[in-house]
Amino acid sequence: QVQLVESGGGLVQAGGSLRLSCAASGRTFSRYTMGWFRQAPGKEREFVTAISWSDSTTDYKDSVKGRFTISRVNAKNIVYLQMNSLKPEDTAVYYCAASVYSLSSPHGSPTDYELWGQGTQVTVSS
Repeated sequence: QVQLVESGGGLVQAGGSLRLSCAASGRTFSRYTMGWFRQAPGKEREFVTAISWSDSTTDYKDSVKGRFTISRVNAKNIVYLQMNSLKPEDTAVYYCAASVYSLSSPHGSPTDYELWGQGTQVTVSS
C-alpha cells in the first residue's frame, strides 16, 4: 500500500511561485499514475494535472497549462507540482492522488484515484 504526504503549500502573492511535493511510501510507487487535484471552499474537488508512471506523459487542466508543471522522481518516490504565475483563483487545498490505472484510462475525476494525501493549503493573495 502506498501512502501519500503533501508539503510545500503556503501563502504567496499573485504572480509568485510555489512548489508542492508529494512523498510516497511503498515499493510500488513507480507503477502508479499520479495526479494533483484541488478544492476551493464551497467547490468540488477538481483535476489539476496527472503524470503517467512509465514515460512521464502528462495532462493538465486548461487553466493551468503553461503555468504549472508536474514531474516525478520514481527513485525518490516523489511527485512535484511547480506552480508559477499564481493567481488568486488558484487558492485551494491541493491533494496528491495515485491511481493503479494508466494515464490512458479516465483520470480527470476524483473517483479515478484510489489513494489520497491529506492535502496542503495554497493561498494566493491579490
